[in-house]
Amino acid sequence: MSDIDNDDRAILIELQRDATLSLERIAQRVNLAKTTVWNRIQKLVQNGTILRQAAILDPRKVGLRETFFVSIRTGQHERDWLERFKAVIEDMPEITEAHRLAGTLDYLLKVQVASTEEFDRFYKDLVARIPIHDVSSSLSMEQMKHSLELPL
Repeated sequence: MSDIDNDDRAILIELQRDATLSLERIAQRVNLAKTTVWNRIQKLVQNGTILRQAAILDPRKVGLRETFFVSIRTGQHERDWLERFKAVIEDMPEITEAHRLAGTLDYLLKVQVASTEEFDRFYKDLVARIPIHDVSSSLSMEQMKHSLELPL
């Protein structure tokens, strides 16, 4: 974060909370000129600090009522297997997050589906596409916290 200063942080905090705010409103909130805010936002986009702006949907309102976390251990750690695994998870829209881990587990996937029956279809498709040593799934009973805001 050495390339961003306190003014950039203030702008980013406002954008994380609501990216639909007008430049004028952001400028008022961070006590900067509108042109300055615009220039800083453009710099943050160009240098890759702001990756994209998107609408954040409520999964339940679009029919995705179940969230599963899938833990994967694999006996294969070769580059070819990893590239194939990446292609498989990119091709499966039910996977909304995927992490390669340090420790006893190799990968953790967040899977969002409409039902446990749909998850079962997803699971069968996943294990048919790529060899996996061990797969364990957990159903989220309650989302206790969800934030896309990074602690700046």
